[in-house]
Amino acid sequence: MRPIPCSRDMDFGQSNLFGYIEDLQELTIIERPVRRSLKTPEEIERLTVDEELNDIERALYLLSSGQDVQGTSVVANLPVLMRQNPAETLRRVLPKIREVLHVAGVEMQLTAAVSFLTVLQDESVSIHTYSHSFLHIILQNLEHRDAGVSNAWLETLLAVIEALPKETIRHEILNPLVSKAQISQTLQSRLVSCKIMGKLANKFEAHIVKREILPLVKSLCQDVEYEVRTCMCRQLEHVAQGIGTELTKTVVLPELVELARDEGSSVRLAAFETLVNLLDMFDSDDRRQTVLPLVKSFCEKSFKADESILVSLSFHLGKLCNGLYGIFTPEQHLRFLEFYKKLCTLGLQQENGHNDNQLQLQTLEQEKKYISVRKNCAYNFPAMIVFVDPKNFHLELYSIFFCLCHDPEVTVRYTMAISFYEVAKLLNSSVCTIQKELVTLLQDESLEVLDALVGHLPEILELMINGGENSGSESKLLSIPDLIPALTTAEQRAATSLKWRTHEKLLQKYACLPQIISSDQIYYRFLHRMLAIILTNNVLPVQKAAARTLCVYLRYNRKQEQRHEVIQKLIEQLGQGKSYWNRLRFLDTCEFIMELFSKSFFCKYFFLPVLELTHDPVANVRIKLCYLLPKVKSTLKIPTDKHLLQQLELCIRKLLCQEKDKDVLTIVKRTVLELDRMDISLDAFQKRFYENDLLDQEKERQEHLLLEMEQLEKEKQQNEGRSANVNDKIFEKKRRDNKPSSVLVKSMTLSSGNSSGASTGKEDKKSKLVRSQSFNTQALHPKYNNIDKCSNKSSATGYTSSLSGMGKSCMLSFSVPPSYLLATHLTQLIKRTMEIKKVSPER
Repeated sequence: MRPIPCSRDMDFGQSNLFGYIEDLQELTIIERPVRRSLKTPEEIERLTVDEELNDIERALYLLSSGQDVQGTSVVANLPVLMRQNPAETLRRVLPKIREVLHVAGVEMQLTAAVSFLTVLQDESVSIHTYSHSFLHIILQNLEHRDAGVSNAWLETLLAVIEALPKETIRHEILNPLVSKAQISQTLQSRLVSCKIMGKLANKFEAHIVKREILPLVKSLCQDVEYEVRTCMCRQLEHVAQGIGTELTKTVVLPELVELARDEGSSVRLAAFETLVNLLDMFDSDDRRQTVLPLVKSFCEKSFKADESILVSLSFHLGKLCNGLYGIFTPEQHLRFLEFYKKLCTLGLQQENGHNDNQLQLQTLEQEKKYISVRKNCAYNFPAMIVFVDPKNFHLELYSIFFCLCHDPEVTVRYTMAISFYEVAKLLNSSVCTIQKELVTLLQDESLEVLDALVGHLPEILELMINGGENSGSESKLLSIPDLIPALTTAEQRAATSLKWRTHEKLLQKYACLPQIISSDQIYYRFLHRMLAIILTNNVLPVQKAAARTLCVYLRYNRKQEQRHEVIQKLIEQLGQGKSYWNRLRFLDTCEFIMELFSKSFFCKYFFLPVLELTHDPVANVRIKLCYLLPKVKSTLKIPTDKHLLQQLELCIRKLLCQEKDKDVLTIVKRTVLELDRMDISLDAFQKRFYENDLLDQEKERQEHLLLEMEQLEKEKQQNEGRSANVNDKIFEKKRRDNKPSSVLVKSMTLSSGNSSGASTGKEDKKSKLVRSQSFNTQALHPKYNNIDKCSNKSSATGYTSSLSGMGKSCMLSFSVPPSYLLATHLTQLIKRTMEIKKVSPER
């Protein structure tokens, strides 16, 4: 049969049509018939239950004469029966379940184990009644021939042990355990005994454990089956916690040393992992004389005869190195560091064309093992920085950090992206050394790596900017030259993928950029992109994330002309857009505006455009607007916004009178009642609105300061231009005039005249900045009584110092402008203005 072409290539002419029909007929011939799973009348009769039976009678009937699936449903419903009628369930239903479980299948056994545990957790009966009725059934099914069923009942028993009294545990579990742990018992019985031992060690006092449990533990550690030795070895950690430090040193440690030399690789692996987990319980002598030689032996054998331990060794290496740090000699310290470096590049092709273990061809299993080793090395990288000291990072570990960030496997790079923030915190002032790797991970081809990195992106960028203690703000902005292209590339790659949650997360984290880069860079590289996402993206959470980030950018934009342009686009392209979807997003954006900006800002630019949507032809837009109206009304202040209140009331009346949609009308009436109950804040402070009014006043003060800063920048540019012209004229006069004394007198006259005029202007500019100097850090601080105190500070130095303390706490909330940028900018602006006016002529 020839392949059927796709629709765009098909020719439906008469000559080809019959050929396609033949192909379709062939497909119907080879199609498998669908089996209809209908029940026969006899099966239906057998599955029918009398409706007059109560729950207990129905459960007994189904357990006695029903099918397996019906009996399983009864067992699954046991917790419900226990809550409704515990006495009858224990007396009649539970004995029947116990009888059925002897011949039940795997599914019913697993269901019973879960139901018994649920009954215990629900506390439907007392623990005494539970141990009397349920415990024997659990113990009987522990040694089921199916391993999955046995493990399920064992998990239930271990949970029950936590709630049972000690006497019950001793008589019902510990005493029978002595015989169950003997070598004559089955393998499954001895494995179950090992796990119960680990649980019981924490239930009794140390002397009871030493007398009754430790002999069994030693016996199981010497079992002939390696599975039993492995299982018991993994329980030694719990046994050690139950018996204390002294017995652990004298009893558990010798057993671990012997098991670490066992012939079974799984036993050696269990011994190694248990040794690492118990490292804190050993003193320095035990670590030096016993643990360290064992660890060195494991490391030496891992590449030669015992590769099975390599993955576990790489996972625990960070914990080992820091746990044994105090007993290392310099040579041993260097040896373990070199061993870690070797693991980090295990399986990668070296420059000389040979692998680390000199093997040209590696099996698939080896490749997976080596990838796991490198992933574990990436996981342990922060611990290794602590091991070598962050001051030695560039010399000792930077090359390895570079290799792990450029590893060919996604899982390794993903792990590095997750731990990148921890690495940056540890490096502190040396964090600038890993800037290139940050850009590399931002540009990674895998979105999983990007998603892992973005989780702490604001904190990482903050550390990057503040990393150099002696660097100024302008040098900080230029410290990561490739950051902006990397951020834009990451966003575009997330936008073109199907992983919209990663895109949403990325846009949310990009709201930190006003703390990192300049206002112009945000305006030209990111702000318009956010608007485009709102207009073109089809995923609602992504659009909302872009809208909020855009509002944050608008909040901290430094140029009034750019702010007006963005506001105009929001109103025209969203609020007055042709698509109702865009108009809905405009209302979402207005919510963010009310959250981030002052009430006066919203009323000035967005209040009337929002009210215009009361005439929107789409009912969904009007419904969303009605839900938003209480928030809109809360932005008004009386008597300043009295005319806006009248406009709002007029729109509400029109909606009540003219609305034809029933759903909209219902919501309008509900909104009217809510609006009537609302109180409008006055221009003066009121006690009930004191906190909100204080926050709003601070936002408004910050917005005014942005305007003042912009005005100061314009005046600075004008003064710079004038001073340049004056200097050119003076130079020209000096060149033409042969009388330097007259020129000097003239220039001194100009300077003295200008200084007298500049002093008044200088005081005026300084007073403006003093009035607004609490602009940055007090916007959303929880201690509102500190705001007025901070606003009374008069020196620029005090302003900067207050910002340095508050900037970190406010930076990630994106509720205040970038502290270090604004503070430094204001200080430099005052100095430059004074310097210019000292040499400039009269205005």
